[in-house]
Amino acid sequence: MLPLPRRDKLPPPQPCGSGQAGVGTAPPRGRGSGDRCSAAAMAAEGSRGSTGAGAGRWLPPHSPSGLVLQTVEMHTGGEPLRIIPRLEAAEEAAAVGGLSLLALRREVAATQDHVRRTLMHEPRGHGGMYGAVVVRGAAAAAGAHLAALFLHGAGYSTMCGHAVMALGRFALDYGLVAEPSCPETAVHLRCPCGPVTAFVPWDGHRSGNPVRFHSVPAFAVTTDLAIDVPGYGRVVVDIGYGGTFYAFLSAEQLGLDVCSSKTRDLVSAASAVTEAVRKQFKLHHPESEDLAFLYGTILTDGKDAFSEEPTTNICVFADEQVDRSPTGSGVTARIALQYHKGLIQLNQTRTFRSSTTGSLFTGKAVKATKLGDYNTVVVEVSGEAFYIGTTTFTVEEEDPLKHGFFFK
Repeated sequence: MLPLPRRDKLPPPQPCGSGQAGVGTAPPRGRGSGDRCSAAAMAAEGSRGSTGAGAGRWLPPHSPSGLVLQTVEMHTGGEPLRIIPRLEAAEEAAAVGGLSLLALRREVAATQDHVRRTLMHEPRGHGGMYGAVVVRGAAAAAGAHLAALFLHGAGYSTMCGHAVMALGRFALDYGLVAEPSCPETAVHLRCPCGPVTAFVPWDGHRSGNPVRFHSVPAFAVTTDLAIDVPGYGRVVVDIGYGGTFYAFLSAEQLGLDVCSSKTRDLVSAASAVTEAVRKQFKLHHPESEDLAFLYGTILTDGKDAFSEEPTTNICVFADEQVDRSPTGSGVTARIALQYHKGLIQLNQTRTFRSSTTGSLFTGKAVKATKLGDYNTVVVEVSGEAFYIGTTTFTVEEEDPLKHGFFFK
């Protein structure tokens, strides 16, 4: 196995393979040069051509013109994050076109969506897969350590809290922050919704947990909104923004229990609410209409008043995708709603439990702010993110399912 280089001798990022979306990254920082190996280096070794003693050593047969995609695999509270450390096409578009991150999100969706489908959909992904493209360079990051585009089974999000926590660790361990500080380092990220800061433990050698982040300004859009939901009748929802918009209501209103009902029943009900809200209520964001869409519905146990006990929820977003974590952007929006209603005060910490995995996030409003006509709060969300591996994905051009398929 190839040794891991020392921190002071990390090579620069290298494109991986010769395909149209080459991906690569510097190997992670570590405590020494033991027998761990760099997946990026292995991919590069296997991509050098068909001559030489080690040719093709690390990669299976694949099309010379096809994709070779290097990823780092993580999860936060059970919700997966497949990190693409480099997507050359995105970096080139940001640098040449001078695109904002929201505009880059549109550009990648229009020209590089095969990358999302290849990595999020089966057979390489699954119905619950989530991903992030790391975008580097001054044009993309605009003074931040990195920028990120968020991917899921149906498209592209504008904010993802569980991804921010994982990317905070990734940024330290993979050298995107030049001089991390002990015992905690602030990692500045640009997300499509705006700038977000993650605070990551650092012991001088590697990152740790818990990771916390400070959100973009979050706000209550409306409360006690009556919505007619086909098959369920009239319900009352709150709508909040935490980098993306969610509808919130207790599962009890739909005849369900967020802790004990079957997940399929919760998903069907939440999806029906999402569709009904989209048809009956028009969203607006004071900064960009690109942000003005309902991402999903979060069903709760109805315990919105402040308590030391955890409150449980399930988030159903995009095309009936279920978040395995308590949902970082959802916690942000729910804290904003509770603060708006006077149910919590600044710096009162609440604990949120995922009904699917039992994993926990904490959240608290840390600063009152203003955005347009909205009274807003900056919310701090905290959780634990973990590495689970690295992967090199290849494509054979003749594979009729090379860019994946979506199975529901």
